[in-house]
Amino acid sequence: MNRRLTDCRKGRAVSVAAGRPMTSRDWLTKVPAITAVFWVIKVLSTTIGETFADYLAVNVGLGPAVTDVIMLALLVGALVVQFRTRQYTPWIYWLCVVLVSIVGTQLTDFFTDTLGVSLYVSTAVFTVVLAVVFIVWYRQERTLAITSIDTPRREAFYWGAILTTFALGTASGDLATEALNLGFRNGVLIFGGLILATWIANRAGAGQVLTFWIAYVLTRPLGASLGDLLTQDKDLGGLALGASVTSILFFAAILVLVAREQVLANRYGVVAKGAGPLGGHRQDYAWAGAAALAVAVIGFGLSMTHTSQPATDLQAAADQSSVTVGQQGSGTATPVRQAHPTTKLGDLSKFAVIVGDVQTKVTKNDLAGAKTRVKDLEVAWDDAEAGLKPRDATKWHQLDSQIDDALTALRTSTPKQTDCASTLATLMHTLNKFDGI
Repeated sequence: MNRRLTDCRKGRAVSVAAGRPMTSRDWLTKVPAITAVFWVIKVLSTTIGETFADYLAVNVGLGPAVTDVIMLALLVGALVVQFRTRQYTPWIYWLCVVLVSIVGTQLTDFFTDTLGVSLYVSTAVFTVVLAVVFIVWYRQERTLAITSIDTPRREAFYWGAILTTFALGTASGDLATEALNLGFRNGVLIFGGLILATWIANRAGAGQVLTFWIAYVLTRPLGASLGDLLTQDKDLGGLALGASVTSILFFAAILVLVAREQVLANRYGVVAKGAGPLGGHRQDYAWAGAAALAVAVIGFGLSMTHTSQPATDLQAAADQSSVTVGQQGSGTATPVRQAHPTTKLGDLSKFAVIVGDVQTKVTKNDLAGAKTRVKDLEVAWDDAEAGLKPRDATKWHQLDSQIDDALTALRTSTPKQTDCASTLATLMHTLNKFDGI
């Protein structure tokens, strides 16, 4: 079988001449060169994966369990296609990365939310799992270099490590921004700074393999923090773009960059091991910088047109800044809101407005209407999680549990008016108790 090297003007590429079917020994590298464009796509794909999963689970209403099954099935299908290829194919590779991002996040959420495992424990567990993957990988292959992903077994180790890094990145990122109350704005600075320090260490002579995998783990919480910065309301410290707009913006940037990668791969073949990016470093930096700048400019521009609260509840929140059990419709003056002495959750009035509407429908025995309206509470609460949870994780979890109780009571196959009223009264009491500025 004849092999030929195709020399590009700036960088080398490898292609394989037609002939007999390829065997595993004929595999070319199955992963992209580590370039500036690679890191930009990686960070953007992290946010896309998380926001899309939340959209399916909450906005579409599939729920966590159904979403988990769908995403896992899609990941398995994408990996089957990826393993069937014999060289790096940009569109399928990055599809796998997005799906691995989703499943890795869901894996951590399952441990934390469903099993109640502490973020400290899950972070430690995934660290150990990743270490085991690397140890077994090295003992079998005597290398961890991603420039050597050219056999089925090495690729299996690679994707196992990728999945674990996403789970570890999710756990460690949540630990930093939620359990340690750092918040997503500090998260952007901290994780961005750590990645910069990793790059400096690499330039100073630290091992390329070590610095790559450290940076790969850190891009997961950085991407999540950037996504939260764009999606959260302005009163929570974000830019108020919302999950849908942020996802579309990031997806457009990914689509352009991956399309360029695919064009280059089709034109020149696969980058040879250890070679620089096709088209040269200057073009690579230019495309990566342009994509990052476009996302930043468009994001800040759209943020200027957004208010701090969803339009559907803005007027209601202004007219009724605090809803109290037994005061609905009474016409009594609302006391001046003050800073809460024991929690920093802040203004919870927009959630109380929705709960008040649901209570009114339940009182009228309009359980179908209450079930429809409580969906707004679920979406609003989920959207605000990244901003509220770091302020007071304990009290956030208390409210989250009570909201789940209200949702369960209204969504059961045969809802009872008394059960719905009871769970809503408890929830409203807690909202009023924790409400402040």
